[in-house]
Amino acid sequence: MTEPEVREAVTHWLSLLAADAELSPYLIGVDRDRLTAHLARTLTTAPGGGALLDGWGGLGWSEAQHRRAVNYLARVLEARGQPAAATRAASADQFWEAVEDRCPGLLPEREAPLVHAALDRLMTGGDDRAGRLALLAVLGRAYRRYGLRPTHAATLQEALGTSKGWRRAWRLVEWAAGRVGDGPAWWPAEVLDHDRACDGLAILTVRPWRRLPYQPGQAVPVSTPRLPGRWRWYCPANAPRPDGTVELHVRSVPAGAVSTSLVHEVRPGELLHLGPPIDTGLYLGDERELLLVAGGTGLAPLRALVEQVAAAPDGRRVTLVVGTRTVADLYDAVSLDKLACAHDWLRIVPVFSHDSLAEPGERGDALTVALDHLRPDQEVYVCGPPAMLAGSRLRLLAAGVPAERIHLPDRLSWR
Repeated sequence: MTEPEVREAVTHWLSLLAADAELSPYLIGVDRDRLTAHLARTLTTAPGGGALLDGWGGLGWSEAQHRRAVNYLARVLEARGQPAAATRAASADQFWEAVEDRCPGLLPEREAPLVHAALDRLMTGGDDRAGRLALLAVLGRAYRRYGLRPTHAATLQEALGTSKGWRRAWRLVEWAAGRVGDGPAWWPAEVLDHDRACDGLAILTVRPWRRLPYQPGQAVPVSTPRLPGRWRWYCPANAPRPDGTVELHVRSVPAGAVSTSLVHEVRPGELLHLGPPIDTGLYLGDERELLLVAGGTGLAPLRALVEQVAAAPDGRRVTLVVGTRTVADLYDAVSLDKLACAHDWLRIVPVFSHDSLAEPGERGDALTVALDHLRPDQEVYVCGPPAMLAGSRLRLLAAGVPAERIHLPDRLSWR
């Protein structure tokens, strides 16, 4: 900025301070012209803000008041297209302190780091659509849980220390809050067991500190403190248990930071956070017989449905077709074998797409083999990777399955 532009920016900043009921008394008796000249020189020699106010207690501000003044400066500089180096986003602790200073009791100190990380992630971007929806499910719940209102937007923005992307982010949070319902925004969960079931895949058993109220087939956002602000969807692989534990099947995917961390880095004793459960379209309806077709970790929600039937047998028969590339990739074989041995109404059919030693009836893609087991009275559920789901509905319709009996995880109820 030119010198006149710098002086104009400082003058604007001082006008914001003068309009602040708490900060304005500190300007009484201050020579505004001298103060403007001093700050303008500092800003000119330290482009982008530098250390403009660091260590400068000339007005007798408290630490919280100092942060608020810095946030005002950030808004002025960013409005003029200047990077505010000295006013970079606040740390999690500073975020809570700034919010508490303006709105005492609005956010619990213990929860503030999660809110801070989620808002920062939403503003900076970097997630695909599914990741953004997981993030918004959490933030929408937090909005309702902590009684946030449109009037709190300015307070949170100032506490974050930046305005870039804020308006759009806040609109998205308000939109999500109208769709996710009430309840906790997240459940802290301890990792009890971490089993590397096969190459690139782990089965995590976690125990939330308080019971997670989910139904089989639902998806929950999951986050690790190793990657603050990043949430990804995973479906519990079990029906609700008396001890409250939840089993997650996670495959490490290329460029998937969260999945890679959960598979290769997270260990028993660590803490994860589970977000609010959301319907995906995989839920049991009437008492028709079931044909379940799983590919990869798409097995997780379908195994949970099998456990739901096992908890209250109603006479229906269930066929579970489990597709993998090779025998070595059938990662949950022990649990599946236990289920099959315990329930005579359950038939499990393994299918191998790239195993030359597989039996003829177990060779091919999962849906093709599943169609050999299709009966007219069945409800059909399919869950697996995108390549498997693509075209599945059309293939099932072509095979004569009524549209209302086809269930794919192709939607979130509120998106």
